[in-house]
Amino acid sequence: MACDYCMKSLETAEEMCRRLSNDPDIELPLHMFPQPIDIVVCDGCQEVYCSVECRDLAAKLYHHLLCRANGLIDIDGLNQLDQTWREMHYPPETATINIIVRLIAMYKQADDKEEFSQILNEFCRNTTNEACPSISHQLLGDQFADKLVVLREQVVQLIGDEGLHGWLNMEGFKHLFALFGQNQQGVGSSSISQWHNSLSEQEQNDPAVVRIYTKLDKEAGEFLNCEGAALYKLQSKCNHSCKPNAEIRFDHGTHRLTLKAIEDIEADEEICISYLNECQLESGRHTRQKILMENYLFFCDCPWCEAQSLDPDITSEEEDSSEESDMSDSSSIEMYRRIDNI
Repeated sequence: MACDYCMKSLETAEEMCRRLSNDPDIELPLHMFPQPIDIVVCDGCQEVYCSVECRDLAAKLYHHLLCRANGLIDIDGLNQLDQTWREMHYPPETATINIIVRLIAMYKQADDKEEFSQILNEFCRNTTNEACPSISHQLLGDQFADKLVVLREQVVQLIGDEGLHGWLNMEGFKHLFALFGQNQQGVGSSSISQWHNSLSEQEQNDPAVVRIYTKLDKEAGEFLNCEGAALYKLQSKCNHSCKPNAEIRFDHGTHRLTLKAIEDIEADEEICISYLNECQLESGRHTRQKILMENYLFFCDCPWCEAQSLDPDITSEEEDSSEESDMSDSSSIEMYRRIDNI
């Protein structure tokens, strides 16, 4: 549970841990006594916020149109759209259709709609690789073609397409999906993330902490630390490197993003972040290239990839399969050797 505007977690780390693990008796080690969390609700629909300020900002930017009590949007249509999305089985790391609906609501409530459109147009939104048009974003693959048509029709029926600068014709809708697929940033503001980041490195490696995080990771995966996703105009301009010199942080427990240097950066040196998570970065070059091409439509030529350019062109999964095959074909003596070396 999080503030609908700033994504500040509205439950303590222990409460969140118990909910995600479905274990009401779990206790977080090294957990300091939590500060009370204030919750403010929308008078009309009971949407939750962390403060009156966040509630008022949400109403000004998008919530006036989306609030169920104002009667400006078909609630049954909104629920049906959400259900349609869930049935389409998109990759789990992608934005939900509700984010696109909110973006359209922000446009409709914007005082300067032209300025809002210009900001939106600054984000990368390619649907295919420019050098190889046959390579399209994973959200726009052939398996989703018919589903995109249904989604677009439901969005238009729900919220209309008047004055939307072509974003809701079929081609524009594809670009809107690609925009989110290539630019959205997970917002790491969950209370569990804040608790874990407050621990020292030694405390983070405490067996009790590791056991709890491992248990939670099985339930929520890499999205355990995220309360949602957002678009950041400046951060989206940072290029990727498999050996980045900066990282994204959420030190304030809200959607406020910090770009932090992780090594010395010289004057005029480009600031690069990683578009991949920690596990993906540890994969082989070919696996990294595959993920980047599917999600961001580019071939990485960073210094690390160049240094590994002579590595075999197989993915990490194929490497694992190859190793398993080698083990199954080897003698029992060789198998024992492998186990001894682990």
